[in-house]
Amino acid sequence: MTRAECTRQAVDRAEIRWRVIGLLLTLGLGGCASMGRGRSPDLPAPVTDGWVEEGVASWYGEPFHGRRTASGEVYDMHAPTAAHRTLPFGTRVRVENLSNGRSTTLRITDRGPFAKNRILDVSRWGAEELRLIGPGVARVRITVLDAPASPRCWEIQAGAFADSANADRLRVRLLDDQFPTRIDTGPGGLHRVRVGPFEDRGVAESAARRVDGLLLGCGA
Repeated sequence: MTRAECTRQAVDRAEIRWRVIGLLLTLGLGGCASMGRGRSPDLPAPVTDGWVEEGVASWYGEPFHGRRTASGEVYDMHAPTAAHRTLPFGTRVRVENLSNGRSTTLRITDRGPFAKNRILDVSRWGAEELRLIGPGVARVRITVLDAPASPRCWEIQAGAFADSANADRLRVRLLDDQFPTRIDTGPGGLHRVRVGPFEDRGVAESAARRVDGLLLGCGA
């Protein structure tokens, strides 16, 4: 197996862990798996055409091909799409691979990446255009070409659990701390603890830091 293939396998394993399980194995909640999404990154101001962000991108394909994305669309790894944590669904972005100068245009249809220190997950199609298949990750520049209206409502994913009892324990703790909290059960039986909604982005960002959660637009 080549070094590139080993790197790609490692990236796949990490991405599957964060996307499908979406959690870090922790102690203190009955010894079961709990989901700590990690602290939200410094979040951009509401985006406009020409907004730019730089950071590390990765790509995702199987086993997510054919599954529903956070926007409700079915994920097609052969389509020019990408996942971003906060950009509104439907945003068109130009993505430039800063290591080789390759660029392509993608549309945001999903949420992620959930691995720390990454800002974008591109489809396999996007990875081929950017020559990202072998390396698995690269530093990129994202430029917004067409930005739909930013979300008017924000939520925080404080955690997610395979065990509903663990999710309920976190929900009760957050309610005790005066956070509006509920549990959403998603595909595969993963119980996601959501805080909000918030109409004010600044208030939502402050709450995300306090609960060490991931800030998302409502409905994501």
